Amino acid sequence: MSQAVRHIAIVTETFPPEINGVANTLRHLCLGLMANGHRVTIVRPRQLGETAANSLVQSGLCSSEHVVTGLPLPGYGELRFGISRIRPILKRWRKHTPDAVYIATQGPLGLSALAAARRLGIPVSSGFHTNFHTYSRYYGAGFLERFICAYLRWFHNRTALTLTPTRKVQQQLMDLGISNTGVWSRGVDCQRFAPHKRDMALRHSWGLAPEDRAVIYVGRLASEKNLQLAVSSFERLRQIHPRARFVLVGDGPLRKRLAEKHPDYIFCGMQTGEDLARHYASGDIFLFPSKTDTFGNVVPEAMASGLAVVSFNDAAAAEHIRHEDNGLKAELSDDEGFTEAALRLADQPSLLSRIRAQARLDALDLQWNLQIELFEHLILNTPKKVRSHATRTSISLL
Repeated sequence: MSQAVRHIAIVTETFPPEINGVANTLRHLCLGLMANGHRVTIVRPRQLGETAANSLVQSGLCSSEHVVTGLPLPGYGELRFGISRIRPILKRWRKHTPDAVYIATQGPLGLSALAAARRLGIPVSSGFHTNFHTYSRYYGAGFLERFICAYLRWFHNRTALTLTPTRKVQQQLMDLGISNTGVWSRGVDCQRFAPHKRDMALRHSWGLAPEDRAVIYVGRLASEKNLQLAVSSFERLRQIHPRARFVLVGDGPLRKRLAEKHPDYIFCGMQTGEDLARHYASGDIFLFPSKTDTFGNVVPEAMASGLAVVSFNDAAAAEHIRHEDNGLKAELSDDEGFTEAALRLADQPSLLSRIRAQARLDALDLQWNLQIELFEHLILNTPKKVRSHATRTSISLL
């Protein structure tokens, strides 16, 4: 049962219409909280090209919003990080005091919000959505990793609770010295993502006959996503199945280089809504080669769409995929095992068909409403302040 109606402030550097896993998660969170009767305020940076007409309130994504100055995020130019002094946030929250604050990102905006919440005695929790300390290795800033880890430890230990998407990430944060952690997983919209949205005309445009295989990747085309493994796996697969096609849905800094090197690959660019659902459902084998994602919303979306997922035993796959039952997965150090899994699915039609059917059935159990209620329980039952000498504790409510 949902909590009594409360005012919840969510502080984030990214939010729809931006397209990424964090924005997608927060969209579902806000809609779910409002459906349960809560008032939701979004504190966020102004997005690229945004005007006053782009109000999230008018779009029905929040009850109210506080927009601050936004600057490009290094390495992710399409995203912004927020700049705000503590005073404007204090002024707003003194006038309309939230019952709880959830800080989804740890940039300058999150830091100001944390300081404001602590000064006003508002219970404040945080989320660990992105492995930015790991991403630094892929953008020529690996030397900053120790500093980033120290900052994350300091930041999160000043919040009452840090929510992680999986038990493995929870343990990693505890090992990093972050106390008071909880597990809050993700759901999937099984009405939007569904096998019946398979589009034979779309598959035909990809050059596929009904019996041919579409190997599909959905996500950012960037170095930290380990795309080189997806490419090498597909190249080996099509040596045996020359009519297979590699379909990449998404955009990013590697798109131009990949398109120049592999002009026969199908680059669909960013897709959203029903178009994204059609692209998922029109595939057969889904490759998720990332070793850096904290969760990977694309995995349950692919499962809901009736795809056979090949992944590493990490993030969402570690939580939701059972090897050879509803997907195939390899250990993080076993790149060859990842490739062999893709080859098995292409070579064994009965295995592929069985896994696709089971993936859809299991995705039906991953509904958002249960995760929304868990989020309410976690952040609305946290203490106002964290003791400086707090011992390491954890809450796992999967």
